[in-house]
Amino acid sequence: MKSERLEFSGHNGASLAARLDLPSGTPVAYALFAHCFTCSKDIPAARRIAQRLSSLGIAVLRFDFTGLGHSGGEFANTGFSSNVSDLLQAADYLREKYSAPQLLIGHSLGGAAVLAAASSIPEAKAVVTIGAPAEPDHVLHNFSHKVGDICDKGEDQVELAGRTFTIKKSFIEDIAAVSLEQHVSQLKKALLVMHAPLDETVAMDNAAQLFQMAKHPKSFVTLDDADHLLTRAEDAEYAAEMISAWVQRYIAVSLLPKMMQAPEGITRVIEADPNSFTQDISAGGHHIVADEPVSYGGKYLGATPYQLVAAGLGACTSMTIRMYARQKKIPLDSVQVDVSHSKVHAQDCEECQTSNGKVDQFERNILLSGSLTAEQRKRLLEIADRCPVHKTLESEIKIVTSAQE
Repeated sequence: MKSERLEFSGHNGASLAARLDLPSGTPVAYALFAHCFTCSKDIPAARRIAQRLSSLGIAVLRFDFTGLGHSGGEFANTGFSSNVSDLLQAADYLREKYSAPQLLIGHSLGGAAVLAAASSIPEAKAVVTIGAPAEPDHVLHNFSHKVGDICDKGEDQVELAGRTFTIKKSFIEDIAAVSLEQHVSQLKKALLVMHAPLDETVAMDNAAQLFQMAKHPKSFVTLDDADHLLTRAEDAEYAAEMISAWVQRYIAVSLLPKMMQAPEGITRVIEADPNSFTQDISAGGHHIVADEPVSYGGKYLGATPYQLVAAGLGACTSMTIRMYARQKKIPLDSVQVDVSHSKVHAQDCEECQTSNGKVDQFERNILLSGSLTAEQRKRLLEIADRCPVHKTLESEIKIVTSAQE
């Protein structure tokens, strides 16, 4: 996934920092991602979702609301209405520079914002909310003990997620004046509501209310025991996978061309872009991108071919060590394998059979963590040499090439 840093003007003219995550090749559609209250565009869940959507051919614009993250402006002067306006500015930016967003995704209060903004983005076909409140003023519970002081003083300092923010009375009045029911009931777009039953920030009944307000087509996906921010990688990955599967019903995407669905036992490689070196790889149903560095004329959207070979050696080495440690009940906590590739003169390689020209050399450095004895460490390093890929690379290899009709 290639990511470009962008800037555009927000609702009050402040510069908003954004990232546009791009697929290899030409995007088939664009999506807009709105982050949670006081969060930023760079939270892990947003990155993972953008990465998965890019494999569908969907480019994702995620940005920091005014006064947050790397964006300009004062957070104290913002409110829910300004967030909606920022979203519309982002949609206008995409519409002018690239293509209007067909998919809107909002996390927490960002989910409420995309629901409120959706009717003003006619090109949007689908909306996804993650842990979103049924009403925007739900966010006030985060500092309910301060609401009275804020209203009396006009503003006050509140601590949210370990950071201090200035909240003004105007923020409370603005967010309390908004009702999502009309927006959701008249959405006229496909809606996916995602929520975790154990969410302690926005209770599960909010998802039920949103789902009840909405008309079909609508879907609900439970996020099981995930927390509100989807901080665990597996939870963020699951959400990304569900969104990717669902959105294909409403947006024509190109996860992998049908010709990329390689038969079992086959690794298939197809040019992603004839004007560069980017390659789409299908292996066992998994998608991998290969490329060359910019200095070699590529776009560096993926690992180089030699890096992929090195990765195969490293992965096989780690798996082989882990398998042996399990069998022998060795207290191995973790394995790290660093692999580098170079070409050396054959005459400098004492163990090589070739004596002329250059030979390929892979240097492998293994870090074993755990309460291991010296004997156990020595044995595990010996086992590393039994890795099947290691044996393949050191054995005689024959490559048979044929042409398809």
